[in-house]
Amino acid sequence: MTSKDIRISFLRYFKEKQHVIVPSSPMVVKNDPTLMFTNAGMNQFKDWFLGNAPAQYKRVADTQKCLRVSGKHNDLEEVGHDTYHHTMFEMLGNWSFGNYFKKEAIEWAWEYLTDVLKIDKNRLYATVCEASPEDGVEMDSEAFDIWKQYLPEDRILVGKKKDNFWEMGDTGPCGPCSEIHYDSRSDEERAKVPGRERVNADDPQVIEIWNLVFIQYNRKVSGELEQLAAKHVDTGMGFERLCRIVQGKTSNYDTDVFQPIITKIGELCGKRYGDDTSCDVAMRVVADHLRAISFSIADGQLPSNVKAGYVIRRILRRAVRYGYTFLGFNEPFICRLVPTLTEQMGDAFPELKAQQTLIEKVIREEEQAFLRTLEVGIRLLDSIIEKLKKSGTNEISGKDAFQLYDTFGFPIDLTELIAREKNFAVNNADFEQELEIQKNRSRNAAAKEEGDWTEVRKIEQSVFVGYDTTGSTSYLARYRTVKTKGKEFIQVVLDETPFYAESGGQVGDCGTLRSQENGETIQVLNTIKENNLSIHLVEKLPQQLTAPFTATVDVEKRMATACNHTATHLIHYALRKVLGTHVEQKGSLVHADYLRFDFSHFQKVTDEELEQVERLANRLVRKNTTLTEFRNIPIAEAQQMGAMALFGEKYGETVRVIRFDDSVELCGGTHVPATGNIGVIKIVSESAVGAGVRRIEAVTADKAEEYLYDNIHLLKMVHELFSNSPNLIQAIKKTIEENGEFSKQIQLFMRERIASLKERLKDEIEEINGIQVIRLNTDVQAEAVKELATQMRTGSTNLLFVAGTIHADKPNLVISLSDDLVKKGLNAGAIVREAAKEIGGSGGGQAFLAMAGGKQTDSLVKAINKAVEIATKM
Repeated sequence: MTSKDIRISFLRYFKEKQHVIVPSSPMVVKNDPTLMFTNAGMNQFKDWFLGNAPAQYKRVADTQKCLRVSGKHNDLEEVGHDTYHHTMFEMLGNWSFGNYFKKEAIEWAWEYLTDVLKIDKNRLYATVCEASPEDGVEMDSEAFDIWKQYLPEDRILVGKKKDNFWEMGDTGPCGPCSEIHYDSRSDEERAKVPGRERVNADDPQVIEIWNLVFIQYNRKVSGELEQLAAKHVDTGMGFERLCRIVQGKTSNYDTDVFQPIITKIGELCGKRYGDDTSCDVAMRVVADHLRAISFSIADGQLPSNVKAGYVIRRILRRAVRYGYTFLGFNEPFICRLVPTLTEQMGDAFPELKAQQTLIEKVIREEEQAFLRTLEVGIRLLDSIIEKLKKSGTNEISGKDAFQLYDTFGFPIDLTELIAREKNFAVNNADFEQELEIQKNRSRNAAAKEEGDWTEVRKIEQSVFVGYDTTGSTSYLARYRTVKTKGKEFIQVVLDETPFYAESGGQVGDCGTLRSQENGETIQVLNTIKENNLSIHLVEKLPQQLTAPFTATVDVEKRMATACNHTATHLIHYALRKVLGTHVEQKGSLVHADYLRFDFSHFQKVTDEELEQVERLANRLVRKNTTLTEFRNIPIAEAQQMGAMALFGEKYGETVRVIRFDDSVELCGGTHVPATGNIGVIKIVSESAVGAGVRRIEAVTADKAEEYLYDNIHLLKMVHELFSNSPNLIQAIKKTIEENGEFSKQIQLFMRERIASLKERLKDEIEEINGIQVIRLNTDVQAEAVKELATQMRTGSTNLLFVAGTIHADKPNLVISLSDDLVKKGLNAGAIVREAAKEIGGSGGGQAFLAMAGGKQTDSLVKAINKAVEIATKM
C-alpha cells in the first residue's frame, strides 16, 4: 500500500464505525497560550475535553499535521540521527467524547491493524499503565483484561507511569494509556531477545505505533486526581511509522513519504543516499525539516526572532547547517525542494499548492541570510582558534562559544565540529551554564501561575451576545487566580457576555461588571480567549459571587475598534482590486487606535498604488454601505458567496460572513453598522514584513482626523517658517539650493580638517597585541568621522580605528578595520554593537566599517576603550 492508500484506509475504517471525519487543524496554534504548535491530534478538541464547550460529535477521526520541537515534546535533536523521530508528522486519530471507552478502542485498533492492514499479529505488543500509589490509582487491569482477548499475556506489558499515563499539562484532563508496539527485527534477532524486553527500550526496530488514551481523571493544581463525569477516548497513531511497517521498511525515511524528497536532495548535491552515514543523516534532517518549515509557512507562521517564528527559523537553520556541512551546499537549496514536496503532499494538503510561491520565496531569503551568518561565524571562530594557538590553549571557552551562538546565531554543534577538526575542544559545561542563565531569564519573564477554576454556577457553555448588544445581565460561572510578573489578577467566566474576547487579530473589550444587588462595580481590564473560552481579566472578585451583574462594554473603545476592523476588510478588498487577486491576508492587528494588515505581495507597493488603494477604500466608506451579516451558515455556502477561507485558520462546519457590498469575508470580529461610520481611512505606512509579505498600517475615524490635523498644522508651521510665501514649493527649492552652496563650503572645510586630523593621527598609533590602534575623541560630525575612518583603513594593514564624537548632545561611535583584520575574523559591526552598550545605544554596519549612536555622552571614552579591548582580545 502507498502512504496515500494507508491514509484513506484509516479514515474509511473509522467512518464505517460512525465517526465524523474532520479536517486537520492548522499546525500553528491560535487562542491557546499554552501551545505554539499543534503537537498532538487532540489539540483541536481541547475545549471539548476541558468542558469549555459541548462536543459537537460523539465520535471523530482525522489525520492531524503536528509539530514537536519545543517544550515537553521536543524531538528536534533526535531527528535525522535515528529512523523514526520527526519534527513535522501526521497523527492518525480517533476520539470518543463520552461515548465508547476502552473495550471498543482496543477492539477497533486491533481489527484495523490486523484485519484491514494485515499486520503480523505475532509482532505486536501492548502496554497498560502500572499502579500509581501517590495518585491512589491501581494498575489498569480493565485494559489488561480486554487485551487478553487478542494477545497472550506475555505480550501484554505493565508499563511505567511515565510512558503509560497521559496528561494534557500540569493540570487538566488525563488518564492511563495503552500503547501498541511493533517488533520489526529479523526472526533471528527475535529468537535471541524477546520483543517484550525491547519495548520502550529505545530500540529503533521495536517502536510504538499507536497510543490509546483513556481520559477518566482531572488533575487539579494541588496534584490531586478527581474522576471525570464523562469518560473519553483519545488515540494517536504515527502515520510515518505505520507506513514503515505496512511497506516492510526498517526506517521511516525509506518509505514513499520521504524517498521522493531524499532522491531530489541527492540529485541536487550529487550524492547518493546510503553511501555515507553523515550524508544520510543530513539528507534525513533536510527532508524532515523541509516539511515542518513549509507547512508552518503555509499556515501563516513566518520565520522570525520571537516565539513560534523563532522555532521555525531554528528548524530551517538546522537544515541549512546540515546541508552546508555534509552535503556541500553553499547556496540556497531547500527552496528548490518545495515543488517536490508540493507534488507529493499537495493533494492531501491543498495549502501547499496554494502557498507554494510564498513558501519558496520565504525559505530562499532565510537561507541566504543564514549562509551569510555561517560565513561570518566561521571567520570569527577561526580567529578565536588562532589566538588560542598563540596562547598554547586547545580549549574554546564556553563564554566564547555562547557569544558565537547568542550574538551571531552560530550553532554550538558546528562550533564543536570545526573545533574537533582542528584538534580543539569546547568547554560544554560553561556553555550550558551560560545557556541556562539565558533560559532562566526567559522563564522568569514568562512565568505564570494559575489556580484551579472554582465553579460558581453550572453552565454548558459561555454565550457571546456582543454582536447584538454592548450590555447584558450576566452571572459569574467560574473564576481562578492568575499570577504573572509579580501581579495577581482574577480571571472570570460569565454565563453570557457582551465582551469580545481577543482573537482573529482584534483586541479584547474592556468595561465594567456592576452588581445588581449592592451596586459594586468591577473594572474589566481585558477579555481574552483561551481554547474558545471567553475569559475576563479583573483586579478583584466581587463581594457577592452569585448576584446578577450588568455587564457593560466600553462603547467608545468598541466603536473605534469596529471602525478599524471594517476598514481592514475594505483595504483588503481594495488591495486585491489594485494589485491583483494574488493578495491574501497574512495577519492583522485591529486596535482601537490603529489597524495593521499583512498581505502577500512580492514587491514594494508604490506610492501611486497606495493612493489608489486608499481612494478606493474611502469611496466604499462614503458609499455608506450597510453591514450584511450571515451567522452560522455552512462554510461551503459562504465560499459560494465569495468569502475567502484564510490558510492557517480553523473553521467549523458553520461560519459567520461579513459583507459590505463586494467585500465578503469570513470573520468573527465586531464591525460598524455602515461604512460611513468610519469617516475616513488614512494609510500611514507600507513596509516589508518578510519575503513576499508586506504590511500596511492605517488609522480611521477620530485617529485619522488627528493625523490629518497634525499634518495640516505641520504644513502651516512650514508656511510660517518661509514667511507665508504664496509659492511654498519654490521657496523650499530656493532654500535647498542656498543650503547646497553652504554645504559645499562646509564640506571643503571638513575635508581640510579631516586631512589635518589624518596626518596628526598617524603619529598617535599605539600597538596592542600586534594590532595598530588609533583612538579619537572629537567634536567633528559623525559623517565626517565616518569619511575619516574610511580614509584611514584604505591601503592600511593591521589597523583598528575607533572614534567617538558628540554632536547635538548625542554621542556617536565609528569603527573601521583594515581588510586583513576582517579576513582574520574581526567584525566592526559586532564590535560596535557591544561597545555601544556603554553609551546606552546600539548600531551596526559592515565587517570593515560600522557606526553606533547612544544617549550617555559621559561614557563615550569608556565606549572607545571597550571597542579597543574587544578587538584586541579576539
